[in-house]
Formats: sequence, structure tokens, C-alpha cells
Amino acid sequence: MSDAAPSPQFVPVSAFDLVVFGAAGDLSLRKLIPSLFHRWRDNQIPAESKIIGASRTEMDDEAFRRLALESFRKFHPEEAIDDDEWANFAQQIFYAPLDAVSDGADWSRLTRLLAGGEDKQRVFYLALAPGLYGAVSANIAAAGIKSAGARIVLEKPIGTDSKSAQAINDAVGAVFEEDAIFRIDHYLGKETVQNLIVLRFMNSLFEPVWNANAIDHIEITVAESIGSGGRASYYDNAGALRDMVQNHLLQLLCLVAMEPPLDLSPDTVRDEKIKVLRALRPITRQNVRQATVRGQYAKGAADGEVAPSYAEELGAQSDTETFVAIKTNIDNWRWKGAPIYLRTGKRMQERRSEIIIQFKDVAHALVNDGTPLPPTRMVIRLQPDEGVRLLLVTKDPGPGGMRLRYVPLNLSYADAFKARYPDAYERLLMAVVRGDLALFMRRDESRRRGPGLTASLRRGRRMQRRSIPTPQARTVRRRRR
Repeated sequence: MSDAAPSPQFVPVSAFDLVVFGAAGDLSLRKLIPSLFHRWRDNQIPAESKIIGASRTEMDDEAFRRLALESFRKFHPEEAIDDDEWANFAQQIFYAPLDAVSDGADWSRLTRLLAGGEDKQRVFYLALAPGLYGAVSANIAAAGIKSAGARIVLEKPIGTDSKSAQAINDAVGAVFEEDAIFRIDHYLGKETVQNLIVLRFMNSLFEPVWNANAIDHIEITVAESIGSGGRASYYDNAGALRDMVQNHLLQLLCLVAMEPPLDLSPDTVRDEKIKVLRALRPITRQNVRQATVRGQYAKGAADGEVAPSYAEELGAQSDTETFVAIKTNIDNWRWKGAPIYLRTGKRMQERRSEIIIQFKDVAHALVNDGTPLPPTRMVIRLQPDEGVRLLLVTKDPGPGGMRLRYVPLNLSYADAFKARYPDAYERLLMAVVRGDLALFMRRDESRRRGPGLTASLRRGRRMQRRSIPTPQARTVRRRRR
């Protein structure tokens, strides 16, 4: 009997029309259109569906199709693409030059492309700056293209503080019902992130020890080896806090720390996540210096070359953080006394996203040779090389007494599952078409996530411009002491 995992069976979605505003931008060309191509190639997207790009750039359908193909080859050089296959897919791609924010814009081209498709699921994807969401939503309604049951997808970060986040949500909510608004966080579409719920609640080994009685602390790290590069102007308005902490890292925190949901229905899961956010110990002016560190990468070596500083990439001096580390606590019965450390930064030594569950030391070491006994750890790797490792102490085989060795029990997704599975955006796009809200944030969740957190950290600590080392466990242990 073979242990190989079966090839995935992809269930087609119903026919849809997807309008991508900001279609000539990086997100659309790098992620969205390639994701849709992969889902089309696996026969998930019906031939009657339309993918409509809309942006201010003047071009026709054929020019946009060529741009999409060139971008695919640029961003996915490892993937061979058949010309005939792409040509067939491209027949579903259309383009409408449009300034979606302008009150006097001509929406006639987009209106004609959507005409007759009122019976199909209609999705508007706003690959735009969040400050434009309200205006675009209002113009969608004014143009008369919001069909019954239409859905809208919003990218993060939604607002820069509580007031702006509420204003954006109010403006979008004036046009779309809450169950039609999909606030996307692509980390929630990652296979390993989804597996957190299965790992915790569907394996009886872990849940009894998944609490502060057995766990010493938790580390959640998202490290990027690249700098801000061409995104410096955008990044300077966001920084590591808004770009990563109050969405990606807090979502991971919720999934790691939440109570068992009654079932996997969208609101049941999101209700449990909200409880975690409510239990987070506030970071205030009084404790921000003890609980946080902010930094910005300087000029230094990277991949054998001298990489510019953040200020050089931006072309100006700035206090925007490119690294942040936070010690937080969840004040509830399960987690009281087990701190959680959040870290993220650009221009780190390596690209790495992982969750480390560090268990408490054994009560009494049977072998005491003066060497500290390493702790039991579970390492959940999100990228690269998705997988789960359980690091245990075992006896080193052979004669010579009781010698100990730290050995991993390893589950590698690449080894265990040979077939190609959809990436995060592929999965999330299909979830929007199906109307599955489980992998998206509810409005009260985004409100609880923390504009106050961002404001407190930005006010409370002067950032030191210095080279930031790769996050390591020793940093966490030093701050714990």
C-alpha cells in the first residue's frame, strides 16, 4: 500500500465575473492573475467567467493580456507556461481603462463588459490604497454595476488608526453588507496556517498540553531578507507595525491561542479569535518601553553585496520602523504567565516565517553532566519549506554512557505531499467566489486588532537606527530575563 498523498481533487466554482481595480499594479500582476491562471488550469474556473482588469493606464484587451503574460514569466521564471494554454486562458481576460476614484470617470467600457452577467457571481477586488476604498465603493454603486449578491475584497492595512479604519469600513459598509465584504490576509490562506487548527484540535496528543501549565513561551517570527525596494514610498506610510504586525502576526497569534471552536463555520471560528484579541494585555505609554523594540535597517552586507539603508532606498530620512519586536501576554485561564513574542523585520539574514512553541523544562534532569538540557520545542514553519518539527531530547546511540542529542521529528509538506497544492491567493480567491468567510476578517476583528497598538508603539519609543540582526531565540531569552 502506497503512503503517497493522493492528488488533490479541485471542485469547480460557479461562473463569476471578477473586476480587479488597480489591475496594472504589482499585486494584480504578481499574485492575482497568476493565481487565477493556476485555478483555471486545474479546471476550477468555468469558461463563462470573466476576469476584468481596471486601472488608469490606457491599453486595450490584447495589451493587458501581453502585460499579464510578461509579468507571469518575470515573477514565475521557474514555471514553464505553454503558449496555447495561456492563449486559451487569456480569452477570459478583459480590460477597462478607468479612474475608479473620479466622480466624472467613464464607466461605460466596464459596464458593457459586465452586461448580461447579472446571474453570475460578481466580485470586485480593490488592489488599491485603502484610502480609496470608500470612493470606489460609492462609484460602483453609482455606476449601477453592483448586482445582487456582489462581493468586494479589501486588502490590508485598512486605515492608519481607529478613526480612519472606522471611516473606511463605514464607507464600504454603506454600499456592501458585512457578509459581502472580504477583508483579505493572505497568511490565512497558507496551508500550514490552516493546518494549525487541525494540528491543535484534531490530535489528542497536543490539546491537553497547549496551555501555560506546559508551555513556557511562544515565538512568532516573520523575517524578510529583502528591503523595501520599489515599495519604499508605500512602506513609509505603513511600516512593520501596520504592514505585518496588526494583520499577519496577530492572525497567527489568534490561531495559536484561541479556544476550541464548536465547529468550523466562519462566525464560530472568528468569535474565538475575537476572544483572544480581547484578552491581550494592553500596551500603554507606561509599559511600551519594556514590551517593545523598534528599529530600522542600515547600510550593510547582503548576499555578498553592499545593500542600501532604508533611508537611501526611500530617498529621505524617516522614523518608520522596518523591524519590531513585541512581548505580549494573553490574560486568560489558558495563557496566563506564558508570554508571546512577536517579531518581524526587513533585510534580515534570511527569509523565514515560523511559530515556535517552547515547552517548560523537565522538573528533574536524570542526566546532569553540567550541560543545560535543551527544551522540547515544536517549530511550525510557514515559509519557506512548509512543515512541522518536534524537537526532542533522545539518547545518542552507542556505548559510552548516557549521551543526549537534540533530534527533530520532521513533517515536511514537500516530502509528504508531492502534488502541487493551491497557494494562499489561489485558495482565497476561490473562497470569495464560494462566499466562504472563514478565512477572512470580520469588521469587529479588524477593529479589535489594534490601531491603538500601533499608536502606542509609535508614540512610546524613539527608534534607534541601527543594523538589525536576524531574530534568534537568544534575543527572546535575554528579554525574558
